[in-house]
Amino acid sequence: MKHLLYFLFISTFTYGQSFDLVIKNGRVVDGTGNPWYYADVAIQNGKVARIGTIPATEGKTVIDARNQIVAPGFIDVHTHVEGSLQDRPGAENFLYDGVTTLVTGNCGSSATNLRTFFDSLRIGGFSPNLASMIGHNTVRLKVMKMAFREPTAKEQTEMEALVEQAMKDGAVGISTGLIYTPGTYARTPEIVNLAKMASRYGGVYASHMRNEGQDVKKAIEEAIQIGREAGIPVEISHFKVASKPIWGSSVETVAMVEAARRDGYDVTVDQYPYTASSTSLSSIVPSWALADGDSATLLRFRDPVTRAKIRKEMLTGLKKNDRKNFDYAVVAYYPADTTFNGLSITKINQKLGRKNNAETEADLVLELMDKTAMKRIQMVYHTMSEDDVATIMRYPNTMIASDAGVARFQSGMPHPRGYGTNARVLGRYVREKKVIPVEEAVRRMSSLPAQRFKLDDRGILKPGYAADLVIFDEKTVSDQSTYDVPHAYSTGFSHVLVNGIPVVENGKHTGKRPGQVLMGKGYAGKAE
Repeated sequence: MKHLLYFLFISTFTYGQSFDLVIKNGRVVDGTGNPWYYADVAIQNGKVARIGTIPATEGKTVIDARNQIVAPGFIDVHTHVEGSLQDRPGAENFLYDGVTTLVTGNCGSSATNLRTFFDSLRIGGFSPNLASMIGHNTVRLKVMKMAFREPTAKEQTEMEALVEQAMKDGAVGISTGLIYTPGTYARTPEIVNLAKMASRYGGVYASHMRNEGQDVKKAIEEAIQIGREAGIPVEISHFKVASKPIWGSSVETVAMVEAARRDGYDVTVDQYPYTASSTSLSSIVPSWALADGDSATLLRFRDPVTRAKIRKEMLTGLKKNDRKNFDYAVVAYYPADTTFNGLSITKINQKLGRKNNAETEADLVLELMDKTAMKRIQMVYHTMSEDDVATIMRYPNTMIASDAGVARFQSGMPHPRGYGTNARVLGRYVREKKVIPVEEAVRRMSSLPAQRFKLDDRGILKPGYAADLVIFDEKTVSDQSTYDVPHAYSTGFSHVLVNGIPVVENGKHTGKRPGQVLMGKGYAGKAE
């Protein structure tokens, strides 16, 4: 009798409980890369509680996912949401694209004080989860401002202390932006020593490398060297070949990463699925001209001799990349005159009735920066080939990332990656071009990023893991954002859950803010 009562108790507990939510009739793509299978998914207290055959009566709420895929929520490993997430905590552009976790602080730029940053987010709440790197450029600016030199021993120690504190405050690693000032002024040993500090606390080294064009191979070698010498995993950001004369060399650059892995070095990459990049207009200007702050830069722009030197280097860069003018450079947002938004430098030059040549366009670039007193002018640069994008995507250790912030809807002409990155992969590269299968695409967006940034209970659809989930129709999922009409949300994602809470329900944002700050391994000073 005792055994019978025990059996009835266990049966009732296991099969008669009421889950917070049950997802019925979906095809589960669990994030591991394994083939999809039919199953129901139960969620309780923000966690995946059970996967299998689950009666609808066991769910307080039931979602019918018939003819749809149920997958782990996507982890975007390369975002820039400092400031924009506080202003727009719903992060609609990410959530409508299936993203449930953001990794920010990339390209060497992050919040200076991560503890304060995290606290500010928690006060008002936010919809997706968030993890952050500590940025090398941010640290260098704090200690050395815009100095174009090596750090003193004291300055190096101060920078290392800032990295250590950030890791204790929860950073998941350190990032560099080595084409941006002041990061471009740093030599390899400086970065190695900072990366060693991040490594002590279980961090990752993520790098926007020194060059993504003609010298991309040298830049890859440096990134691998830093990882090797610092003993830290390496993530090469938005991996690409951004120079027309070397289009097709992605076969070789991917091979370099794989060779490093065969030699025992933990190197992975991420990419956005577009042939255009996006960054500031200042990236066209030689980095030495930007040294010592905005006032010094503007003085150089206004000095005829120095200006001529800057212009000459800009024109040499054009020639090196087999370009006759700056028509590849399109304004995304120009604060002084928004009628320039969406126009290339060449078209703006023509609009102003100026001489139609590269020399005049180079002068225009400097004038645009001067007129805004060096305020950021966001650009879109058309510099890559479709074949290279596909080659990099086929590499199994490539993650998918947007390199975007939280969009301000209908403001400016931003890169479409801020709206449609994941939907574009699923629609264009999985369904239409068949570059990779859907199970592999989901793995690149979920378990691979979770593994890379050590988000231990995310990225896989598995009992006990956080209930970050996305439900989408693989036959209709599509990016709607284009270069000409960028402000358009992705379609095909019916539901998005963050920590078990629906933030997108039947294709509409619910306004809920269940996001959590996800801490790195060094949080609270617990070094590994």
